Amino acid sequence: MSAPQRNEEDPRRFFDPKVIARISRLDLRAKTVVEGFITGMHRSPFFGHSVEFAQHREYVRGDDIRHLDWKVWSKTDRFYIKQYEAETNLRAQMVVDVSESMHYGVEKHKKAGTLNKYEYASTAAACLAYMAIKQGDSAGLIAFDEDIRYQMPPKSTDLHLDGMAQTLHACTPRQKTDPMKILKKVAEATHGRGVIVIFSDLLTDREPLLKGLEMLRSRRHDVMVFHILDDDEVDFPFGGTTKFEGMEELPQLLCDPKALRDGYLEALEEYLVEVRRGCSRMGVDYSLVKTSDYMDAILSKFLHMRMASRSGGTKAPTG
Repeated sequence: MSAPQRNEEDPRRFFDPKVIARISRLDLRAKTVVEGFITGMHRSPFFGHSVEFAQHREYVRGDDIRHLDWKVWSKTDRFYIKQYEAETNLRAQMVVDVSESMHYGVEKHKKAGTLNKYEYASTAAACLAYMAIKQGDSAGLIAFDEDIRYQMPPKSTDLHLDGMAQTLHACTPRQKTDPMKILKKVAEATHGRGVIVIFSDLLTDREPLLKGLEMLRSRRHDVMVFHILDDDEVDFPFGGTTKFEGMEELPQLLCDPKALRDGYLEALEEYLVEVRRGCSRMGVDYSLVKTSDYMDAILSKFLHMRMASRSGGTKAPTG
């Protein structure tokens, strides 16, 4: 995604106006019911008294007679209580990988005026947070490598958006990724049900990654994963003798990339298939994204798919 006029010193560069304009017509609704704390546009799993009629139940001693349905009584001569579904706001937690591998190709992207993996992830997270807050919901931020480095609980103010942008701007690459440890902490830090959106290159062992995602789903969170890779990582375009610099404590390697290409692409495809299948099995929304992909199109397509699947009645596993 080209962004030649981005000011690298401006934290609000992550709020890309073109992306926000494109996705603002869509609704970041959870596919499953979510639990919240202020009135918004999302249904709660709990019954309330002021929003949308849900069902009748028989009156029992102690019920508030203000909720008796007198029309039903006049027809049946029996007392029934009207129950309503309370609406609550959605709490969206943006979980952004700030490990060293997310900053691959910094100089290359800077010269081309394009986004590296971390900038892409941060922009996508900021835009979704902006959309959530502007529609009356709340958004939080967790930045992680091998541990949680920054954490901002979900809030619904413009000042909170500025704080998220400042935090993403201040993050520096370091350490490797420990998905099981991180997702366990994310689960512990996220109270009630909500939407958890993960932005990462997922350069880690697949078993702990899938176990961590399964832990989130077992707690009935609605989980979305943006698997962000650099075009180089997907296409492996290297030629001639090349020095590959190890990231996240991996060693350097000097070799002819042609000897590695077939094996690398085969291993990558096997990994991607396993991650996709694992996410599908658990009901995790998964999207593979390249840094050259137009972000507005990626987010719009992803949210359209979520709205369509929500209309189809997709449910979370009971765990």
